[in-house]
Amino acid sequence: MTRHEIVRAVRPVVLLFVFAVLITVTLTPLAGQAASLKEIKSRGHMSIATEDNYAPFEIIKDGKASGFTNDVVAELKKYADFEIRQDILPWSGLLASVRAGKYDTAITGSIISEERLRVFDFTMPTASAQHYYITRKGDDRIKGVKDLNGLTVGVQAGSVLLSRLPELAAMLEKTGGKLGKVVEYTSYPEIYEDLSNGRLDYAVNAIVTAQNLISKRGDTFALGKAVSGPGFHAYPVPKGNEDLLEYLNGFITHLYKTGKLAELQKKWLGRAFPALPRQSIKSVGEFKMLTKAQ
Repeated sequence: MTRHEIVRAVRPVVLLFVFAVLITVTLTPLAGQAASLKEIKSRGHMSIATEDNYAPFEIIKDGKASGFTNDVVAELKKYADFEIRQDILPWSGLLASVRAGKYDTAITGSIISEERLRVFDFTMPTASAQHYYITRKGDDRIKGVKDLNGLTVGVQAGSVLLSRLPELAAMLEKTGGKLGKVVEYTSYPEIYEDLSNGRLDYAVNAIVTAQNLISKRGDTFALGKAVSGPGFHAYPVPKGNEDLLEYLNGFITHLYKTGKLAELQKKWLGRAFPALPRQSIKSVGEFKMLTKAQ
């Protein structure tokens, strides 16, 4: 058999194989595809991921979970007419697990960002995540945002806080100043250590975690003013899962109506947030409109 004849003989077999593969791919459900609300109800449970250590949202002490999220999950278990299966995970990889379909959603202190909105839709927010600066207590150089001109700031690498620093830069430009050196860290305990010993002039964090720090270490640190427009903590759902998104919004609305959300906010977050948006946030455009600095 000549080379030309071999090619002609093999080609139909190859085409049949390719056709079979295409049919298999088309008919086989994609691995990691997010479950719809109908599928969740049919199987009898919703799988959720929560974080292990993000006070005051998630706290693990002596092997026991507590915090705002823990109490919200307890309310979700009362509200749902199906089982809630919960896994407590480290933050690293948590959102990736939801994106991959291992979990239906993450009930945690996740903050909405433009980057995350390209992958997830978010429920109506459950807490403010507006950014504030934090200084050493007694540092009389800093009395307002304009005094941050040229100073060194610490922020977590790869964080939403880092991605929104241009808003602070814009605020400083309006007062004739500029953003100083930005030092990125892997964790906030490192940032606070360097702030306390003078290697940093200030740090930036979201309001809830900043207030939590001051409540515990008010002898060392002081809370400053807002350095961003509004920000929001909310629960991510993979893009396009509208029924599940609306179900979770219905649950949060229930918490509003019963007064439970305000009660848990005051208990764990230090204050209630009655003026949060009462809508899903699903696009960068919506997010920009809601977070525009006044």
